[in-house]
Amino acid sequence: MIWFWILLAGVVTFLTRYSMITLINPKTLNKTYKEVLKYVPSAVFPAIIFPAIFLDQKGYFLDISSPQIWGFVIAVMFGYFFNSIILTIVSGLVSFWILIFLF
Repeated sequence: MIWFWILLAGVVTFLTRYSMITLINPKTLNKTYKEVLKYVPSAVFPAIIFPAIFLDQKGYFLDISSPQIWGFVIAVMFGYFFNSIILTIVSGLVSFWILIFLF
């Protein structure tokens, strides 16, 4: 019975997302809608990333000495100066791991 509910949840999730792709024709959207939709990824990405960096499991803000915060700061600096996504990700992960294992 549990597999039925898991499959049903998967199908419902798929259909709600797939319907937005197939039912909305981009050619029917006016210029204002297209301009506003350009900002959606920029608005959603911080909402996903912020809790993982600045909050603990209970939802409280972390201290400034937290490895997540310093890994984030180092990754932002690498991203700003080098304009490389791969280098940004690797620098953030490596700095986070070094801070966790050494301190």
